[in-house]
Amino acid sequence: MSESTNQPRSYDSDPAVFGAASDAGYVQENEPERRPLRVGTIVWGLVLAVAGALILAVQLTGIRLDTGVVLLGLLIGAGAALVIGGLLAVLGKNRAA
Repeated sequence: MSESTNQPRSYDSDPAVFGAASDAGYVQENEPERRPLRVGTIVWGLVLAVAGALILAVQLTGIRLDTGVVLLGLLIGAGAALVIGGLLAVLGKNRAA
């Protein structure tokens, strides 16, 4: 078996390389550029939230919903929201330019 020795390792010799304070001072990092929220992300998040709320309501109250009609309405609403959101995003870019 090899014996464990308490010898300094190569990364112990230069602490500045591994995040210790250095004489150079603080260098501020650039903040990442903020991107606008995407319409598709918001719409599909809302679709999932509504679907979850409907499932919860059915389980807790015992109401009966026609699954096909509910899904059809949900997808039509999501499609309309995607189209309208896309148009508003394009129109907003044209006005800003």
